[in-house]
Amino acid sequence: MTEAGLGQAAPVAASVAASEVVEPHRPAGSGRRRRRPDPELTGQLRAWQRRALVEYLRRGAEDFTAVATPGAGKTTFALRVAAELLADRTVEAVTVVAPTEHLKRQWAEAAARVGIQLDAAFRNADLHSAADFHGAVVTYAQVGAAPQVHRRRTMARRTLVVLDEIHHAGDSRTWGDGVAAAFTPATRRLLLTGTPFRSDDNPIPFVGYEPEGGGALRSRADTSYGYAEALADGVVRPVIFLAYSGETRWRTSAGEELAARLGEPMTRDAVASAWRTALDPTGQWMPQVLRAADARLRVLRRGGMDDAGGLVIASDQAAARAYGRLLHRVSGEPASVVVSDDATASARISEFAGSRQRWLVAVRMVSEGVDIPRLAVGVYATSAATPLYFAQAVGRFVRARRPDETCSIFLPSVPQLLALAAELEAQRDHVLGAPKDPDGFDEEELARAQQAEPASGELERRFEALSATAELDQVIYDGASFGTPVVSGTPEEEEYLGLPGLLTPDQVELLLRRRQAAQQAATGRRAGGAAGAGAADPAAAEDGELSAGQQRVALRRQLNALVAAHHHWTGLPHGKIHAELRRRCGGPPSAQATIAQLEERIAAARSL
Repeated sequence: MTEAGLGQAAPVAASVAASEVVEPHRPAGSGRRRRRPDPELTGQLRAWQRRALVEYLRRGAEDFTAVATPGAGKTTFALRVAAELLADRTVEAVTVVAPTEHLKRQWAEAAARVGIQLDAAFRNADLHSAADFHGAVVTYAQVGAAPQVHRRRTMARRTLVVLDEIHHAGDSRTWGDGVAAAFTPATRRLLLTGTPFRSDDNPIPFVGYEPEGGGALRSRADTSYGYAEALADGVVRPVIFLAYSGETRWRTSAGEELAARLGEPMTRDAVASAWRTALDPTGQWMPQVLRAADARLRVLRRGGMDDAGGLVIASDQAAARAYGRLLHRVSGEPASVVVSDDATASARISEFAGSRQRWLVAVRMVSEGVDIPRLAVGVYATSAATPLYFAQAVGRFVRARRPDETCSIFLPSVPQLLALAAELEAQRDHVLGAPKDPDGFDEEELARAQQAEPASGELERRFEALSATAELDQVIYDGASFGTPVVSGTPEEEEYLGLPGLLTPDQVELLLRRRQAAQQAATGRRAGGAAGAGAADPAAAEDGELSAGQQRVALRRQLNALVAAHHHWTGLPHGKIHAELRRRCGGPPSAQATIAQLEERIAAARSL
């Protein structure tokens, strides 16, 4: 691909060599754990990009939807399409629509590197981009605010419109209607997304839908490249999820004190309260998890990823700033805190991306599309639980730079997140007219609540977080759960935090299975010793009689270890096992259970 002359914004020459076109594609289940060198690192198109480009050129359709997992290289594919269409005079101009201001600049910089000049400073008040640009990059908000401006621009020249993360066009009627009005006259429309699914019924403009059972409509992709395929090709990193549970206590607005353990079955309101209590920066859960995440980051830096960075995704601005202060104390280095109120936010993200700074804290600005390939450790410290938000957040960490890199994400052990972590490889589509889950989270409500990055959540005004402790509950990899609960700061936790950072997917699974087996054997020996001594905790027994509080903590730990072991034998979720024990023995969740009730459940767990 040759660069265009800048003065006249000449079209970019591009062609597809026949040798680049035909390459057999291995099915995801056939040797998917073998990784090969990444062609994009050497300036070539990846296999999926070549196949998609050939399909695009073969069809020559007005609309083309490309679904590719975050980190797969959708930008590179789109720019190659743009270069082809400019070179053969199919189009004269290019418009890219992106979700955020930061992504506008990112698109313009990427396009400039291949000789396509895009105006990232275009305003709705401008009539056209300057003559030395091939087109412009705008946001969905810009288009929604003045669709007729962009319609006139589109009609003035034959235009390719690239709609990045097209699912955003369904965020509101203003954005969706604006996109439809502005770009219906376009010569070509290329729709990109890594997460095409939404939980609402807002149709996404220009996306094709096909009927399915029950009168519903399902979105249709013209080319698709999922996480499982990308992992097999070495395009993305294996993701190791470290889920932390713990005891939480809070006081309601009525003055009632409640307690619950993250990960145990409870009502939706109790889950939300326990979750928010754990994320409270003044408690102990967040400092313990941040300390573990920083320890993991140090391991990666020592093990071959010497510039690895970490990202904490917070629920609101106040929490983000508090987490930044905690990270400074934990790591000994200042963390970069980026919030939308900061006029220099975009520049600070770019500065972090090109630096060796250890930690970045943000709310929404880095959750989607932002390209910081050195991010390798994440802390999911937000209460957002939709598949869309979770997938986009995880996508910030999976982009591979060299073979065998891994990434690690720390998250609260709550059912919604555990299910999403276990289903990372699942392919989803946007479905219109499907019945909704009455217990699910409302994606539109979440988007409205977080759009302005509030300084503090409403929940804090309804209850007071009292305390929270952290325990490593389980490690999730490739849809499977490994390990049994261990207290934060113990050698058992360090065994998992110390996993090498450069591992093939097969090696990750092998190491996790070995460490789980060793941990279960050690847990069995300790449980046997405790039973023989007649004590709930053999380590504490040396100090004499346990208090009632100590006994309850030790018994809960023992019960959770037995539940985790049963989970690994049967595959049943932890919550279902706890629920079955409560059904058999009666009583409240284990966080409120008495010593006698806990002992009865332990006996029942051993007989399962």
